[in-house]
Amino acid sequence: MIDQFRRTLEGQVLLAHITGKNRAWVLAHPELTLTPEQETALQAASRQLQAGVPLPYILGHWEFFGLDFDLSPDVLIPRPETELLIETALAWARTHPPLHPVYRFIDIGTGSGIIPITLAVHLPSAEIIATDISPAALAVARHNAQKHGIQERIRFLEADLLPDNLPPFPFDILTANLPYIPTETLQTLEIYGREPTLALDGGPDGLQLIRRLLDQITARQVSVRLILLEIEYRQGVAVSALARQHFPAADIQIKKDLAGQDRLAMIFLSNV
Repeated sequence: MIDQFRRTLEGQVLLAHITGKNRAWVLAHPELTLTPEQETALQAASRQLQAGVPLPYILGHWEFFGLDFDLSPDVLIPRPETELLIETALAWARTHPPLHPVYRFIDIGTGSGIIPITLAVHLPSAEIIATDISPAALAVARHNAQKHGIQERIRFLEADLLPDNLPPFPFDILTANLPYIPTETLQTLEIYGREPTLALDGGPDGLQLIRRLLDQITARQVSVRLILLEIEYRQGVAVSALARQHFPAADIQIKKDLAGQDRLAMIFLSNV
């Protein structure tokens, strides 16, 4: 049975998970045998995998930007595309001093907390507000903040996008990786029904949540220097147009990912 799992990447990861070793160790030890308890656990995990349960949910954790995050089926599985948002935020912070003694960021639709936690780990001077509409997702995010020892610098709030009690001070960066997959497109994808629809479905055109967030920012006159929005690869032109409607004087740019596809909308505001 072990040889069968060694032939695939997912099988190797499962073996490493069950034995408490890393994948390189598993490959380097062909003589490996499992205890009866480990055999039972491996068989149970294999059945879940065959039933379509994503591997990160079986493992209960996944890596993002070099950090390990615990997961549950209540949150989206971290994806490497989102690292572009993190890289962009950190690069901006390196060349722009904070407005306050510390950087003040806000992350909307935080899910498992990968964006605010990663930023807090890499920017010890950052204080962050993170919101999500899902109490279950916020529980995962709070756990991950404690896991990485930065829970004192992130305030998690249950909210439908912007919280009602948002502090009046200016923010340096607002980040958001909101649901952006059009409903019809989502229903054709393998992830449909396997990850939370709430975290994926962006409405008929995929822009429903992004549009509402921009409406909220302008209606409530939120002061922010830079807005970073992860987008679907076909949405660059549409999101640029939306941003221009809301922020006519802004410098609006669309950044491409490593595959050369539109992935990040950057809205540089000049009012702060």
